[in-house]
Amino acid sequence: MLNTPSRTGRTRKRGRPLAWPRKVTCGRATVTIYKRRTPAGKVGFLVANYSGGKRRLDSYPDEESALEAAGRLARHLSAGQVLAGEMTNADASEWASARLALEPFKVSLLPAVQTLAECLKLAGDLPGVHAACKFFVSRHKRTVPKRVADVVAELLAVKEARRKSPRYMGDLRSRLGRFAHAFQKDACNVTTAEVQTWFDSLRVEPQTLANFRRVVHLLFEFAVARGYAADNPVAGTERVEVRGGEVAIYKPAELVALLQAASVDFLPCLAIGAFAGLRSAEIERLDWAAVDLAGRCIVVGASRSKTASRRVVPICDALAAWLAPYAGWTGPIWKGTHDGFYEAQQATAMAADLKWKANALRHSYASYRFAEIGDAGRVAGELGSGATVVHKHYRELVKPSDATNWFSIRPTTPCNVLSIPTVASA
Repeated sequence: MLNTPSRTGRTRKRGRPLAWPRKVTCGRATVTIYKRRTPAGKVGFLVANYSGGKRRLDSYPDEESALEAAGRLARHLSAGQVLAGEMTNADASEWASARLALEPFKVSLLPAVQTLAECLKLAGDLPGVHAACKFFVSRHKRTVPKRVADVVAELLAVKEARRKSPRYMGDLRSRLGRFAHAFQKDACNVTTAEVQTWFDSLRVEPQTLANFRRVVHLLFEFAVARGYAADNPVAGTERVEVRGGEVAIYKPAELVALLQAASVDFLPCLAIGAFAGLRSAEIERLDWAAVDLAGRCIVVGASRSKTASRRVVPICDALAAWLAPYAGWTGPIWKGTHDGFYEAQQATAMAADLKWKANALRHSYASYRFAEIGDAGRVAGELGSGATVVHKHYRELVKPSDATNWFSIRPTTPCNVLSIPTVASA
């Protein structure tokens, strides 16, 4: 029951207004109302509110609204006191544990519970509240603002310090340079939608687009690890489906034409690709010290292998014959630049009246070698690849007789004149 407001410590006299402050009581709860005059000369009413554990004065423009608010507050406090009186030992223990849990955050129990109740209205249940909080934190991580171009420069410096290959560094510089030019903003402000729009604007072949996505994904993984971005926006972009076409290989007669047209400097590179299956990038990094003609093997070191793993590739009779004139040579097998290597490929193909097929020497070796020995695991070891890849791409691509023709190609004197089995020219 709500009692009538009365003057504190005094008796109300007939005909005189109630003095201030006033108190509104309900059960064992009492709420005080104060009347104050503002500096502007207006009258205001203040309700003392202790519901949050600390005294707070709530302001109201008139006496009626102040009385109404005080009555609501008194009823609320009275109900709380009744519940407190009915608490069991277990309830009291739970209440004490709740207060201790909130103490590090300087939050009292009632505001915490009120906030949680509002969150439950939105999320539906406690797991939903927890999931919402985790999502919020993931999207609002503290980051250090840094321009995309500066992040790119830092990434390139780290890769340089780790002694990545010139070819790899050139690819990073080219692709990330284009990205940095398009995104002149802080890395933490780049969104998935913006990156997807940029990918769509490139209008390149699927493989090229996949390469761009891979490199930009690397950039933001680097940025997240160093606190320049809260998450990786590339992770949410569309994955590019790259459908592999037919494996391009050379026929034995075409290889003869290439070997006859090759320059003295490029011929060893051509022969190693055709008869040992090394990747072009591996050949560019290969040194004559790794070619053991006496032991009949090529050691592809981990630092020169694409897969960063060491492997030993046998030197077959055909390759030994082609490399014999170079015995005693030292230094890099290819002494030119990466661009010069590409130009040598094109020039050799043009001189042979053929079209240069990317990776075709390696594909040819894998196909003819698999047809020759029928052991996918052994071929995979020589290629630095997987047996599954060998089965998928090179199985039954050529006939054993074609393999015999391929590995029978030998030089004659002079070195650029070849003698091959008649069947090879078919």
